[in-house]
Amino acid sequence: MKLEQALQHNIFKTISQSAKELGLDAYVIGGYVRDHILNRGTHKDIDIVAIGSGIALAKHVAKNLPNRPKVQVFKTYGTAMLQYRDIEVEFVGARKESYNQDSRNPVVENGTLEDDQNRRDFTINALALSLNENNFGNLLDPFEGIKDLEHKIIRTPLSPDITYSDDPLRMLRAIRFATQLDFKIEDKSLEAISRNCKRIKIITNERITVELNKILECEKPSVGFLLLEQTGLLELILPELTALRGIDEVEGQTHKDNFYHTLEVVDNICKNTNNLWLRWAALLHDIGKAPTKKFNKKVGWTFHGHEFEGSKMVYRLFKRLKLPLNDKMKFVQKMVLMSSRPIALVDDSVTDSAIRRLVFDAGDFVDDLMTLCEADITTKNPKKFNKYRNNFKTVREKIVEVEERDHIRNFQPPISGEEIMATFNLQPSREIGIIKETIKEAILEGDIPNEHGAAFDLMLKEGERLGLSPLNPPKGEIDT
Repeated sequence: MKLEQALQHNIFKTISQSAKELGLDAYVIGGYVRDHILNRGTHKDIDIVAIGSGIALAKHVAKNLPNRPKVQVFKTYGTAMLQYRDIEVEFVGARKESYNQDSRNPVVENGTLEDDQNRRDFTINALALSLNENNFGNLLDPFEGIKDLEHKIIRTPLSPDITYSDDPLRMLRAIRFATQLDFKIEDKSLEAISRNCKRIKIITNERITVELNKILECEKPSVGFLLLEQTGLLELILPELTALRGIDEVEGQTHKDNFYHTLEVVDNICKNTNNLWLRWAALLHDIGKAPTKKFNKKVGWTFHGHEFEGSKMVYRLFKRLKLPLNDKMKFVQKMVLMSSRPIALVDDSVTDSAIRRLVFDAGDFVDDLMTLCEADITTKNPKKFNKYRNNFKTVREKIVEVEERDHIRNFQPPISGEEIMATFNLQPSREIGIIKETIKEAILEGDIPNEHGAAFDLMLKEGERLGLSPLNPPKGEIDT
């Protein structure tokens, strides 16, 4: 099969000419070829295999390109990379690999194209296109990867037990590709993942989270998480999720399976947002339910405080998986902590005060919070579903109404601590905090508008209650 149409970009002609000048054979391999055949749009990453030195080829290509892009060399791995316009090209010499039990880092030797294709993770990633003058554009497909693309199959070139044991990260990649491409993992391969799942322990958490993030970025992440659970990998990577599995029954009273509910919520939220961290919040929003689950004869199953417990668990989970412990983690914590708040506001009699407090606490993320809560509706009863959706729609409308009037989002007190100190000639003290808190509460309760004048008057009254006297009292308020 010839696929010259895949090689229209002028970068390929430059690589072909450069390889000829060096007396090397060169091939495009992997994802670029796969995605071109699947018509998955423009691929910005290109992998080139040279029969010889990939580093030497990269440097020669850079010399032959306009503006001579910088070549990054990774001697440890025998690879080199350059950026040409909006495309990232990685070069490697063809190689064969051997592994030991305790590491996914192979012992590498120079090899042939066949050796290089043998070491690839899946048949659909072993497809190669020739860049050589005598057969430019020819497809080399030793493992019938084209058939696997046609039949939507994830299959390993060699024995799956060898492939997954050698590099256990490939187990996660198999599940990620199945989720991304809507493919099926071959039965033998899936069984091998289950047999070798404990080998995942030799993979760094940083590499694991890259794959988890890619699964969460898919259109329907539940496909991947169900495969992770089925193969035993999820128990090893995210035990907080597998702890949610199952339905307990006491005295005829049951609760829903919070694991499957969680996956529904994740799929729901993916229809409305590409925000990876909001998707993480959906995945983790109920993790506090496992440690807080209790049975009470009067009320049945309860999960009191699961949002608070879950938000604490988010930090520990992020730290363990080497996820960012910055504003992204804090965002996920806030979403988990507040995930049940809007549910309490769906009653028609909800007060403006409750809405103000929700907006105050959620700040810029109130819209994200509402998106999470709407995704949390997983009832299969159409009447209940429509009722809940309409209720949340009403809450959104009230948020807009209150926000336009009271400007609570990212609330800044109309009276600063410095102004309180200057008014009452105070040094830093607890009284300043009391006055600020009184003003904030009065605004949130709707007792005074979010304006400086009303807040100033309340400041004077609260100061008087605390036994403070203003330096320059307003005329008529204090006798002289």
